[in-house]
Amino acid sequence: MNRIGLIILVFALSLLQLKAQVLPRLVKTRINPKTSVVKDTTPILAAPSNTNEVGGKIIEFLSAETYSIKKIDSMDFLVFVGHVKIRQGKTLLYGDSLILNSTKNTLEGFGHIHINDADSVHTYADYLKYLGANKKAFLRKKVKLTDGKGILTTDSLDYEVSTKTGVFKKGGKLVREKTILTSKEGVYYGETRDVIFQNKVELHDPENQIITDTLEYNTYSQVANFNSPSKIITGPRTITTSNGNFNTGLKQGYLYDRSFIDDSTYHFIADEMAVDDSIGTGLFKGNAIYRSKDSLGFDLTAGNIKTNKIKSVLFATENPLLMIKQKNDTLYISADTLHTGKISDLTKSIPKARDSVGLLKDTSLNKYFEAYHHVRIYSDSLQGKADSLFYSLSDSTIRLLTNPIVWANNNQITGDTIYLYVKNKKPEQLNVFENAFAMNKIDTTSYFNQLKGNRLNAWFEDGAITKMRTRGNAENIYFALDNDKNFIGVNHSNAQIIEITFENNEPAKVIFRNQLTGNMSPLGQTPKAEMEIRGFKWQENLRPKSKEELMVH
Repeated sequence: MNRIGLIILVFALSLLQLKAQVLPRLVKTRINPKTSVVKDTTPILAAPSNTNEVGGKIIEFLSAETYSIKKIDSMDFLVFVGHVKIRQGKTLLYGDSLILNSTKNTLEGFGHIHINDADSVHTYADYLKYLGANKKAFLRKKVKLTDGKGILTTDSLDYEVSTKTGVFKKGGKLVREKTILTSKEGVYYGETRDVIFQNKVELHDPENQIITDTLEYNTYSQVANFNSPSKIITGPRTITTSNGNFNTGLKQGYLYDRSFIDDSTYHFIADEMAVDDSIGTGLFKGNAIYRSKDSLGFDLTAGNIKTNKIKSVLFATENPLLMIKQKNDTLYISADTLHTGKISDLTKSIPKARDSVGLLKDTSLNKYFEAYHHVRIYSDSLQGKADSLFYSLSDSTIRLLTNPIVWANNNQITGDTIYLYVKNKKPEQLNVFENAFAMNKIDTTSYFNQLKGNRLNAWFEDGAITKMRTRGNAENIYFALDNDKNFIGVNHSNAQIIEITFENNEPAKVIFRNQLTGNMSPLGQTPKAEMEIRGFKWQENLRPKSKEELMVH
């Protein structure tokens, strides 16, 4: 054999030796002349024969423009460049270039990294380190994760492909339509589509802002759950809570653990709250307290309060108590049911008491309060009860209906219907319609001055009665006193009109007009039956004694 033939033989033997080393890991390949992309017919690279040593499934090469093989420190590396596509089970990995360590079943990727586990969750990055044994991906630089609804972006994400769980600790942002969530740290759960945000969490959408330290958000349902001190800001309204949830899509929230609302016109606090901003309604349960900020100035407490912000309606049950605040004397009203609303929205007609005052100039006067069944009223200067009450701010009139009673100091007034006119939140005048009966208890005695008629009017000054007038079959019993306040006798009179003037809450002067009849008899010679007008009934036992009594109604 000549020298040239010997050289050819040695070269051929060298190729056979190289083939014997590479073929256990390589399979036949073919080159696409149009794209110069290497495509496989079967896997060309596999993990070591004993896969239990490193765990996980074999990483398979699918395609790339070019590849090369390197052996460093007894480990085999395969370098793929250009539109690389690799598979491990159902997981597909893409990138501009990937370096595969077949010995450890790991890879490192650079540029346009994309991971998908045969579902709707996709992750993207500029850099990837992937552990095939446990399917963990460490994505860095311009990382993006999307599940078809929300897009999470960060600069660093540790992602477990098998469980679809991603962790970021260097800041992240989630965008879901017009909702944007940011935090320093967080965890994404692909199975449930939940993201738990921690450390300086903020949620923004066109209508709301949520600020908290821990928040769980579902990208599909758009429900945000929070169990740490949180604020939900919607325009002028701020909700402070530590336990609840808010659906940013439906604009509905459920709050627990005594949450608090601060709005431009009111404060609200309750054990439980449900708000629906899409229709402007709310439900507040458990020692609910409403405090108004408007010029009227009123508070409302109850076990259950329903609201409609659009219609300015409050509907309270379960021991409701209304407090109309005054400068020196708050008016307390309790009933089975209390509610407020706009007078302009009323469908039923309200009997006119007097001309409206300032409704067109002051829209805050377009309001009413209504209470019904077992109504009780308390203030330092006036108390009352009735079956129902209607208070219109437009004419500043409190209407007491069905068996009403009003007490003012030592005076008791009853009738079929009572109208109490208010000025500057204080009693100004009182009108009684049909079967009017007023009585005045004389100090600590068992004697009563009495006044009865078809109708009765009373006037107040600083909460005290200054004058009283009755007309229509007016009847009066008056106990006359001398200057030392000793009883002179009993005056029983009838007239068309009887007027009494008060000083220091006691009758000081009585005037009779038209068709006066009557007589005066000594006190000791007057039978007890003649000391009372027919229908007399002193009902002190029904009189509210304190505001605390109404609070436990």
